[in-house]
Amino acid sequence: MKISLITACYNSAGTIRTAMDSVLEQKCVDVEYIVVDGGSTDGTVDMIKKFEVRSLERSGGEVGNTFEFKWLSEKDRGMYDAINKGIKMSTGDVVGILNADDVLAADDTLAKIVSAFNPSKRTTLNSQLSTDNSSAPPLLRSSAVDCVYADIRFVREGRTVDEVRSAKTVRYCSAKCFRPWMFRFAVMVPHPSFYCRRELFAKFGAYSLDYRICADFELVMRYMWKHRIRSRYLNEDVVVMRMGGASTSGVRSNIVINREDLKALKANGCWSAMWLIYFKYLFKIWGFVFVRRNRS
Repeated sequence: MKISLITACYNSAGTIRTAMDSVLEQKCVDVEYIVVDGGSTDGTVDMIKKFEVRSLERSGGEVGNTFEFKWLSEKDRGMYDAINKGIKMSTGDVVGILNADDVLAADDTLAKIVSAFNPSKRTTLNSQLSTDNSSAPPLLRSSAVDCVYADIRFVREGRTVDEVRSAKTVRYCSAKCFRPWMFRFAVMVPHPSFYCRRELFAKFGAYSLDYRICADFELVMRYMWKHRIRSRYLNEDVVVMRMGGASTSGVRSNIVINREDLKALKANGCWSAMWLIYFKYLFKIWGFVFVRRNRS
């Protein structure tokens, strides 16, 4: 199984190297890494070109440990437009998203995700996996799953991959207790941990450009709530995020997020109301109060 991992970026010279390095070091997995730049002017493109040269050392190899790198730089209509371009470029069995200021949590993260998609190969992961049968879709009734999701954690600092991974956790977002009914409160699985089969984008559509911040919520809910795709939870933190992204940057962005969440819920036939959506902050408290220690 090959994973296509997509990074959308714009003027990300300060952080994108750590993201790219964390992908390049992945072991025991076939990776197609796609970087879609929005026409950066701060040196990001130069860093991508240098990474392309380094990536050639990982290209080829035996099945189960190959690395392909693709990239483009052109104007786009925002992050989700860039991600959609990356999806069109992808050829992997499974697609995931890695933000330009995030890193994969370990060098075997993608291998663990592949194992979660392949139940027959779960020899060492049985205790870490659980299947949410309540979201089993009509199109798949076998032991295979359509998507895998996991946990993420937030940090404030780190200039290298190792520094980001070892930085103090300030918030931990676990999807262990997630259930589809939580969408009604605008609670979703952590999007950076969400990996799905590439065929789903052709069946159910890609990211909607009608949303400025919450196209990820709308897509995940559309897949898991409306189309009832079969999912599996992986009990791992798979991404380390730096604080300060569009979804974690202040009151104004949260007002926009809540409005877009309600719009997405209505568009996909999931009744809700603004007062219900504000209850999601009670769920988020767990990410601040019960902070987990960094995993070695």
